[in-house]
Amino acid sequence: MRRTLVLLTAGAVTAAAAVVALSPSANAATTLGAAAAEKGRYFGTAVAAYKLSDSVYSGILNREFTSVTPENEMKWDATEPTQGTFSFGSADTIVNRAIANGQKVRGHALAWHSQQPSWAENLSGTALRNAMVNHVTQVATHYRGKIDSWDVVNEAFADGGSGARRDSNLQRTGNDWIEVAFRTARAADPAAKLCYNDYNTDGQNAKSNAVYAMVRDFKARGVPIDCVGFQSHFNAQSPLPADYQANLQRFADLGLDVQITELDIEGSGATQAATYAAAVRACLAVTRCNGITVWGIRDTDSWRASGTPLLFDGSGNPKPAYAAVLTELGGGTTTPSSPVPSSPSPSSSNPAAGCTATTSVNAWTGGFVVTVKVTAGATALTGWTVGVTVPSGSAVTNTWNATGGASGTFTNAAWNGRVAAGGSTEFGFQGTGGAPAGAPVCTAR
Repeated sequence: MRRTLVLLTAGAVTAAAAVVALSPSANAATTLGAAAAEKGRYFGTAVAAYKLSDSVYSGILNREFTSVTPENEMKWDATEPTQGTFSFGSADTIVNRAIANGQKVRGHALAWHSQQPSWAENLSGTALRNAMVNHVTQVATHYRGKIDSWDVVNEAFADGGSGARRDSNLQRTGNDWIEVAFRTARAADPAAKLCYNDYNTDGQNAKSNAVYAMVRDFKARGVPIDCVGFQSHFNAQSPLPADYQANLQRFADLGLDVQITELDIEGSGATQAATYAAAVRACLAVTRCNGITVWGIRDTDSWRASGTPLLFDGSGNPKPAYAAVLTELGGGTTTPSSPVPSSPSPSSSNPAAGCTATTSVNAWTGGFVVTVKVTAGATALTGWTVGVTVPSGSAVTNTWNATGGASGTFTNAAWNGRVAAGGSTEFGFQGTGGAPAGAPVCTAR
């Protein structure tokens, strides 16, 4: 996800890092969720059903978070793999567990151009519109009364400076498809808050302006919308923007709740901690910013694990970023019980060929997303190819920052073939079926 944003200043980093060292009040809350609740907000995380049997993962989830978002289990390909046949087992596991633990649930996502089942990808026009309406109706009805906020529509605007809608099969059913999805969701689940969710809208730019215009129009015409979600995936190339708080505020001024929905910040140490603190501080400064969700629990659970973007390391230990967030929320320091070390993430191969490739895998029943990090050896690369063994019966359906992939062989894109000695680049792919499990093979070209 590419953004053109403004870097945090070194002074802000130093100041925020200093905040972490302040002594907490003797009565301060000692978990993220409890501290956020004292500020009238929730603090949540994305959850994968297949990881709930991991005692370290579930222990942190139970202790720290007051809201959960199913990571993939509520998406179209997971809930309606065959047209008209619905599969809620994995999502139900997350929802029922959350309710039993007193946690809110954010539903994610009813209508999205990505992670559609193959049968929906092959529809168009009226047939696809009707299928979307039925899908939203059935899923929202199934969870009626159990969902705090729904991401009704996800990522419907294009990147870049045009401010245009994304050219997707759903968009091609007619420009009113987003409105229809929201009206359908309201009819199916009247009590849930209905949100629009997107990335690269964290600061004021052409894309966020287009979302703002749509939301303002919806409010003026009585289209049911209650909240806007800001994904907030940050790193050195796409940092937290200087006008982050102001941008949240202008949406809140439309009479909406705003939510930070997928927060993760690549990096480590004081710099990462300072950026997390700044994001939390911005939400706290906006009265209608009613919650923050981080996109995963441990670094190894992240969709971009190589960037170590979360609040707990791969073994489940709290990082400096955790302390920074807790302090920003007004909580006190705590020493969680030591977790059992988790297994290392899958990884890779073939240093003799001039490059190595490591993978992080996010899998769910019937699908997967794989992020691959390509690292040059002692000699700079002018091009690279990575081979991944895709299991029989599985298929690669989408690739980014690389070409090819249908047979499990990926080649650099035009802009990322040159990698300095010791440097790295990343690409990713999405698929259906079982996830690749073996080590990838990288070959320099």
